[in-house]
Amino acid sequence: MSNGTDSHRTHRRRAVIASTVGTTIEWYDFFLYGTVAALVFPKIFFPGSSPSAGVLESFSTLFVGFAARPVGAAIFGHYGDRIGRKATLVTTLLLMGIATVLIGVLPGYATLGFAAPVLLVLLRIGQGIGVGGEWGGSVLMAMEWGPESRRGLMASLPQLGVPLGLLLSTAAVGAASAASGDAFETWGWRVPFLLSVVLIAIGLWVRMRVMESPDFAEVKRQQAVERQPVWAAIRKHPREILTSAFVRLAEQAPFYLFITFVLTYGTKHLEMPRSELLTATLVAAAVGLISVPLFGHLSDRFGRRLIYGIGIVCTGLYAFPYFALLDTRSSGLVLLAIVVSLIVHDVMYGPQAALIAESFGTNIRYSGAGLGYQLASVIAGGPAPLIAAAILQSTGSSTGISWYIVLCAVISLIALLLMPRRSAPPAASAQTDSQRMEA
Repeated sequence: MSNGTDSHRTHRRRAVIASTVGTTIEWYDFFLYGTVAALVFPKIFFPGSSPSAGVLESFSTLFVGFAARPVGAAIFGHYGDRIGRKATLVTTLLLMGIATVLIGVLPGYATLGFAAPVLLVLLRIGQGIGVGGEWGGSVLMAMEWGPESRRGLMASLPQLGVPLGLLLSTAAVGAASAASGDAFETWGWRVPFLLSVVLIAIGLWVRMRVMESPDFAEVKRQQAVERQPVWAAIRKHPREILTSAFVRLAEQAPFYLFITFVLTYGTKHLEMPRSELLTATLVAAAVGLISVPLFGHLSDRFGRRLIYGIGIVCTGLYAFPYFALLDTRSSGLVLLAIVVSLIVHDVMYGPQAALIAESFGTNIRYSGAGLGYQLASVIAGGPAPLIAAAILQSTGSSTGISWYIVLCAVISLIALLLMPRRSAPPAASAQTDSQRMEA
């Protein structure tokens, strides 16, 4: 009996480590693009544009990656619910990594002309598809190996890939910037992209040693695998998918303002040193290593909705103080602004994975949760830096951006209230919709 328990714990630990390491690498690649898009890409790939237009064009390529994420969620959700979580997670890691390395060797506009930004967009689409398929599998692999009483915590652990990826990507950009100096905009920015090769090798080694999740294994044992899981999720659970997307507005849209747009706002509008902003982001990401699992754990104790709702309200309340602190240009207050912004974000991000995933049965969970989660990329994360840059360009003030954050919080709170209350146990989850109707 003890041998079986020890074996289960070993596989659970491997699943959590593999999920977290994989998501860290995926988000390293994804955040790296956002950081460099804010600092370098306007000059490298859009040199003929004015500074403000170049920023908008650069953030447009950022948005393309977000738009591709629901496509990745649909593709890999289908196979994740059909053949299993493990195989899809290996594929998403490879796709994301290859696209990132190729960006690192892509010549700029001066060499390739118009083909340079076109190729950049295509590689960004590859990144988006990869990360779009990654989230569902990594979260489910960890959550489905964990006990039901701790699924909030277990599902939050792969979410650590966000602060870890942000930490690593920001550190890599900071180190490359310091090492290359004035040459950062010519070759220094490429180094962090090329380092992705090492991370991919580590991630693949870890993921190949993981067993399939027990919940999905039970679905296969009961022969309850859906033939068309994506279509089944859309047809049977549209409300769950839509509320999952809109509940993320208050989390995802401000997040990309806090980590990406802030670099443009700080360096261009406030004329602050790039290194100071990157250092503040590093500190905030490090704090996330504690806050993300903490709020995941609290959601097990006090409920997903309560903790998530508190995070939404705090985000709305923080919208104006955030920019007020940044506008002081004081190093200590800017650091405070950025650290608090990510803690507020983590109040939602910790319980978010379990909140969304538990809305779907096991046999369509990868598809349904992935679609709901990644649709937010189109309405929240992708447009956010573009909207903020456009507001700043037209008004010269952050006031409109703060009201945009408040609006996102209001919509998310409504979506949270409308989200169906359901958490199916594994045995019931394994049944197809048709089997439940027959029963």
